[in-house]
Amino acid sequence: MDAAGYTTLTRQSGLMREMQVVANNIANISTTGFRREGVVFEEYIAKTPDGPSLSMASGDGRVIDLTQAGISQTGGAFDLAIQGDGFFQVQTPDGPRLTRAGNFTPSPTGELVTNDGYRLMDDGGAAIVLPPGATKIAVAQDGTLSADGAPVAHIGLWQPGDPLSLQHQAGTMFSADSVQPATGGVIMQGYLEDSNVEPVQEIARMIEVQRAYELGQSFMDQEDKRMRGVVDTLGR
Repeated sequence: MDAAGYTTLTRQSGLMREMQVVANNIANISTTGFRREGVVFEEYIAKTPDGPSLSMASGDGRVIDLTQAGISQTGGAFDLAIQGDGFFQVQTPDGPRLTRAGNFTPSPTGELVTNDGYRLMDDGGAAIVLPPGATKIAVAQDGTLSADGAPVAHIGLWQPGDPLSLQHQAGTMFSADSVQPATGGVIMQGYLEDSNVEPVQEIARMIEVQRAYELGQSFMDQEDKRMRGVVDTLGR
């Protein structure tokens, strides 16, 4: 395969990754607290011994769209949405993770947990535990959680120390090299944040990527025919 073929192949590989990311975004249009992702293409230029430089494309980078999504009212006492900056922090088997999905439930032991059983952490990094027999739960916009009128805990809002270190792990969970308290965000009880995926935009992007991939595939097919023709001609 010549340089043009290798260059096109790396481009096709990156477009395939982007198609997978776009498809995942579309699949999570209705996922609470989901953050859409995009692919960042990088260019590698290498010197060749007896010719022009060789350029290769790589689509391994990811960018996370942190745009605020819409807020839907649910009326649930343990449904929490963040308006503004910040993430909830939950404890997983792989360590602390950040999330904007605030659909929590009390566990049998009184801890507030996610649908996967991960514990919600307070502003000091400890699990939030509801008092036994508590009937009325209220969460103020500053994160103060009260049970039957008595303050119990303070839900922390966090943000990555370095925004570029934010990595999508799975579903609505993110990791970061370090976290720090977030400012400017408020917590709204009885609401959940929607996905920030724009369906029309994602479908349009999927069509663009598919057309670009088909164009690259057509070029590779033509190159293959050309090389076969050269081999057949020289072999006569």
